[in-house]
Amino acid sequence: MAEHRNLSPTELKRLHRDWRRRSNSRLAIILDGVQNPYNVGSIIRSAAAYRAEQLWYTENSLPPTHAKVAKTALGCDRFIEFQPVGEATEAVHAAAGQGFKTVAVELSANARPMFDLDLSADICLVVGHEDRGVKKETLAAVDMAGYLPLIGKVGSLNVAQATTGALYEVMRQQWSE
Repeated sequence: MAEHRNLSPTELKRLHRDWRRRSNSRLAIILDGVQNPYNVGSIIRSAAAYRAEQLWYTENSLPPTHAKVAKTALGCDRFIEFQPVGEATEAVHAAAGQGFKTVAVELSANARPMFDLDLSADICLVVGHEDRGVKKETLAAVDMAGYLPLIGKVGSLNVAQATTGALYEVMRQQWSE
């Protein structure tokens, strides 16, 4: 029977280093009106865990400097470059100009399951307001939209959970190549 034990700090570093070496594309995120500080902080933490390099946030999103955002992010904000923008469409154009393919994580009419999208390029995920989602103007500007299929009695995830799931799917596709 296999031995189950916690990894030592050195073993944990090696494990993460091995996965990091298998990851070669860039990641970024756009917050389109995410206002709950715990969601923003959690997104920042997940973004840092999956090595996102940049996060754009709209003027109606909470900034990473907000006290409750910083408390939830637990210092992970130091690993990401932040850029405020007026509207998310500005960030979509800026991301495209930096070579990112933009993907809205949204339950929208033309969205496809995230695992059906080709996420092998440099990817910038766009996530929206907790209740209203990604704005229609932003949806019109992105390259594609994807969602995480759910099978339970709940029809949607919290924006931070959905972002983490989408970040994982981007990496999973790289790791399986």
